[in-house]
Amino acid sequence: MDRVLKERNITSYCPLNKVRKKWSDRYKIVEEPLFKSYGFVYLEQSEMQEVRAVNGVVNFVYWNGKPAVIKDWEMDNIKRFLNEYDSVDAVPIDIKLKSKVLINQGVMMGQEATVERILHNVVELRIETLGYKLVAKTERGNVVPIE
Repeated sequence: MDRVLKERNITSYCPLNKVRKKWSDRYKIVEEPLFKSYGFVYLEQSEMQEVRAVNGVVNFVYWNGKPAVIKDWEMDNIKRFLNEYDSVDAVPIDIKLKSKVLINQGVMMGQEATVERILHNVVELRIETLGYKLVAKTERGNVVPIE
């Protein structure tokens, strides 16, 4: 698929993870996609239909009704991480009720909160400051769990 996209002048990237696999008589390092069934493309919105027409492409990943956008610095971090480490696991972030989260976008960025309710991609947060309980709704992508 990478070759077909390149022929159409569309920049693509499939993060490959180096994994040690055991064969019957030896171990071997092989490369596997880090995100199973995902590839990344750098394109303009006008090129989306052309990418969908490539054999093997099912669709784009959507977030809040729009195609998900990965920032350049996030992609650079993935590349650097894979260059540094082998046998990496990509684990989805799980946000649960009553869990503590850190708000990573917006005016409350850096503030800790407690998840009160989850409805699709929206989380309702309880933010306790100054002896008051503030309740805010935000997109799920705007918070990260606190370990």
